[in-house]
Amino acid sequence: MFGIGMPELIIILVIILIIFGAGKLPEIGSGIGKGIKNFKKATSGKLEDSPESKDQEALEEEKTD
Repeated sequence: MFGIGMPELIIILVIILIIFGAGKLPEIGSGIGKGIKNFKKATSGKLEDSPESKDQEALEEEKTD
């Protein structure tokens, strides 16, 4: 796997911890998680969180009723 083993990952994590500090790591992790989630939604074509998509869904429901 790209030649990255456990010792290399530990060194990378220690460097990140030194740069950002322990207090910022949860914020960085949640930001990365949200970014990945939004990227997956964008690539699948589903954007449920946007107001435009909610308006579109409401219009589609009115057409069927």
